[in-house]
Amino acid sequence: GKDHRGDPASAMLEVLDPEQNFSFYDHYLEVPYDLSKVLFICTANATDDIPEPLLDRMEIIDLSGYTELEKLAIAEKFLLPKNVEKHGLPEGVLQIERETYSKIINGYTRESGVRNLEREIATICRKVAYKILTKAPVEPVTPQNLSDYLGPVKYQDDGVNLTNAVGSATGLAWTRVGGCTLTIDANLFSGKGEILLTGKLGDVMKESARTAISLVRSLADQYNIDATRFEKTDIHIHIPEGAIPKDGPSAGITMATVVMSAFTGIPVDAKVAMTGEITLRGKVLPIGGLKEKVMAAYRQGIKKVIIPKDNQKDLADIPQEIASQMQFVLAEDIQTVYKHALVN
Repeated sequence: GKDHRGDPASAMLEVLDPEQNFSFYDHYLEVPYDLSKVLFICTANATDDIPEPLLDRMEIIDLSGYTELEKLAIAEKFLLPKNVEKHGLPEGVLQIERETYSKIINGYTRESGVRNLEREIATICRKVAYKILTKAPVEPVTPQNLSDYLGPVKYQDDGVNLTNAVGSATGLAWTRVGGCTLTIDANLFSGKGEILLTGKLGDVMKESARTAISLVRSLADQYNIDATRFEKTDIHIHIPEGAIPKDGPSAGITMATVVMSAFTGIPVDAKVAMTGEITLRGKVLPIGGLKEKVMAAYRQGIKKVIIPKDNQKDLADIPQEIASQMQFVLAEDIQTVYKHALVN
């Protein structure tokens, strides 16, 4: 929160500096005091915008967001009873089905915690209280009548292909509020070999796209692609929701897959999601946020996920009840990705 009133990061840097934090002087009380023995606990949604010198003086403990099953249990056992009591509702008058919680979590909240989930449950409680006061019948809250309480669905994850398509694949991304799915599309046009990238991509993602195209060109002979096509074909790679900035090193294999699909005419399996970065030689590099990304695929009903082989150790972080329903493909190179992603 740096503004005209000061920079909290600079203040924290002084407070955590062992060379000076033992001899501060309080101008209000007019007494010296020692902060060298004080432990400060700070929270942040992400560490990207914390200055490097300050980050270096901190011990970082990463806490991943709640899974959908954890949110559901918290809502049932804690949030609902708390808000029923808070709004003065008679015990047992408000019934919310389990499927309804899932719809609230996925359709009305997009967060790693449960703050907005509690707000939505409180909204339902207020509307039930109004029904009781007006002598209107109170029915159980179901996925079908949920919109009567909370209005239209706020979030819809449209990033999943429903049918196998040429030049279109489902990637997985990490955000500050959890994982999400991304549809990555590639189209080819007659032209001069130009590359067009759209979807408000950051520098890292643009480099991944160019690396993916160069990789496909180097594999042209193996996949029966006429090498001269690249010189007279324009390639357009697009990631929908263009108003939302996207960056990070995890979409390389997805881009390489859609470009290869576009040039070979082989469709991409719609039931497969993928995440991973690539090198010019086709090696698949590890990524972060695997747990959140897998949860995003699971929410969309995708049960097969291609991940870098080096991320195998991170599979232990995924809840067993979800991991047992998923099929993980450990990819060491791009050929493994093509084998499982392209429909033969």
